[in-house]
Amino acid sequence: MAIQDHSFEECTVTDYSRIVQSSSFQHLMREKKNFILPFTLFFLVFYFALPILTSYSNVLNSSAIGPISWAWIFAFAQFVMTWALCTLYSKRAAKFDEIVERIKQEAKEGGNM
Repeated sequence: MAIQDHSFEECTVTDYSRIVQSSSFQHLMREKKNFILPFTLFFLVFYFALPILTSYSNVLNSSAIGPISWAWIFAFAQFVMTWALCTLYSKRAAKFDEIVERIKQEAKEGGNM
């Protein structure tokens, strides 16, 4: 097993400020913001709707299916919503990873970023 000596000149220094200012990085940030912000707002509204509706109104107290009230259906829907959002984010994160790999490749090549 050989240990390679690298001189100071051989070490590459990553210019993060150039990467952050690149169009590819700006595209990544815009894509992430366009995905994360609306879904986060939806999640928070949906999540806090149950305690607010059950505490301050009688909307969810009526029977939906036999002895099961709308509150229980709404609570179960939150599990479904969470799994759906996790699945959507996982699929979208793969796309984000592709963009990151492209940015890393561009930075490595030192091309037009």
